[in-house]
Amino acid sequence: MLLLTCPNCGERNVAEFRFGGEAVKRPAPEDVNRATWADYLYLRRNTNGMQREWWYHTPCGCWFVAERHTRTQDVSHTAFWSPEG
Repeated sequence: MLLLTCPNCGERNVAEFRFGGEAVKRPAPEDVNRATWADYLYLRRNTNGMQREWWYHTPCGCWFVAERHTRTQDVSHTAFWSPEG
């Protein structure tokens, strides 16, 4: 069973969570054009290794960022999102 740690509720079964995609930086408003916005919305790196990801914990309604190894499924860190990274 894969366990994921919600920063609000603690360690839980991964069935309680929903994957939200890669955590990538949103383009600055002055840089937005159709191509930049399309890249942000649809292109993925498909990293084979550590990746920052958005996760949603259904019971508490918490969005947070996790650092997960995409091949081994090891989660090294979870935390509430902050603009500093």
